[in-house]
Amino acid sequence: MAIVAAVVSALVGATLWAVITVSTEYQIGFMAVGVGALVGFSVRILGKGVDQKYGILGAIFALVGCLLGNLFTQVGFAATELDVNFFEILFGLSSEVIVEIYAQSFAPMDLLFYGIAVYEGFKFSFQQLDDSQLSTLKS
Repeated sequence: MAIVAAVVSALVGATLWAVITVSTEYQIGFMAVGVGALVGFSVRILGKGVDQKYGILGAIFALVGCLLGNLFTQVGFAATELDVNFFEILFGLSSEVIVEIYAQSFAPMDLLFYGIAVYEGFKFSFQQLDDSQLSTLKS
């Protein structure tokens, strides 16, 4: 269930990021922080894991959600500008065009927000155990 949680929450977070950014016409870098938290907590709730693999899963999909959020945002702006369906543009993108979109829209500040998102995706993915649960695991 942790993988399903990671994939779905990354897609939901990316979609919300794009909808908010396109509708406000304002690029909000800290949306990445929200995506990281959403992915991390989703993995924690549905994955219920304490192993490092849950944190790695959360971190990877937090980054994927951020990258998709930026891509969906740029596609949303283009769809609005050109008065074309969002999915028509999205599904028509080649890998070369996607790389160009990232190159044109990248700002150095993105690294900070992506880093925070990846950290949150990792940190929040673990099930929080109290002392009695920890002692049970140790015995």
